[in-house]
Amino acid sequence: MHGFGAAGSAPAGPLADAPEPHRVLAGETVFRGTVWEVRRERVAYGDGTLTREFVRHPGAVGVLALDDRDRVALVHQYRHPVRARLWELPAGLLDVPGEAPLEAARRELAEEAELEAEDWEPLIDLFTTPGGSDERLRLYRATGLRHRVTDFERTGEERDMGLVWRPFAAVRDAVLAHRLHNPTLVVGVLAETARRARS
Repeated sequence: MHGFGAAGSAPAGPLADAPEPHRVLAGETVFRGTVWEVRRERVAYGDGTLTREFVRHPGAVGVLALDDRDRVALVHQYRHPVRARLWELPAGLLDVPGEAPLEAARRELAEEAELEAEDWEPLIDLFTTPGGSDERLRLYRATGLRHRVTDFERTGEERDMGLVWRPFAAVRDAVLAHRLHNPTLVVGVLAETARRARS
């Protein structure tokens, strides 16, 4: 049986993405913003070249925090590019030099939700938009929660970001009903749903 598209040879071994660096022949920063930059690069590919523009991103972490009543900690934040206030998991950039992803996740949970967790485990890793950005996101599952006082000063859209608790099943159902759209939340909830099914 033939699949759609051009025929090709598949590598042997487990199903896994593989690094494949190609030689960058030329590159320039087209735009430099406060958080990320846009790069234009010309790359050797096959017997020719490709020119691609993409967002260079520091990476990010997110936290699916579950309490002992199986409720999810959610924040409610305005996102200007989509002109909407979205329900989200506590999350943030890897923008502190030398900070490991787990430490960044601990920091973001404290800053955005005033929580700390006793138990942490990686939930899922992904490239958020691999056709246009090099952003990598690691999502953690955090349990054993307790309140943590923080002196973090919220600015911008974070100033009126509220924290609420919702049953995991209700959040999952809202994702599947197309009512929630933040990718970190959607992927995290679906990954946790799959984790529970496998258990």
